[in-house]
Amino acid sequence: MGRPKKQIDQKAFEGLCQIQCTKPEICEFFGLVDKTLDRWCKDTYNQSFYAVFQRKRGTGKISLRRNMFRLSENNASMAMFLAKNWLGMKDHPDQDEQAVPAVPVAVNIVVSSASKSKGE
Repeated sequence: MGRPKKQIDQKAFEGLCQIQCTKPEICEFFGLVDKTLDRWCKDTYNQSFYAVFQRKRGTGKISLRRNMFRLSENNASMAMFLAKNWLGMKDHPDQDEQAVPAVPVAVNIVVSSASKSKGE
């Protein structure tokens, strides 16, 4: 008689995949080795761990994206992050896009003789 099979909670496994846990982290959570997790995925899903992980983590990405959009409604930093990363916007335009080059301006200070005499 062999060792009893480790019990793995399928809902907990899928939840860990959704929050992008690594394979070693999932194994640590359930207290098992990676070969046992691979075998369980084959038995439960009829697929390898990585195939299951790719599929199940998609729901986590959707949830994260939804939260980011919701947060951007009241958070300027998140709105700027989304604009830069998804819309390609920038803080500073490229040099060749600037119409007028920066030119230093000289400022001359003129002191009138009337203000000189008042101070004396």
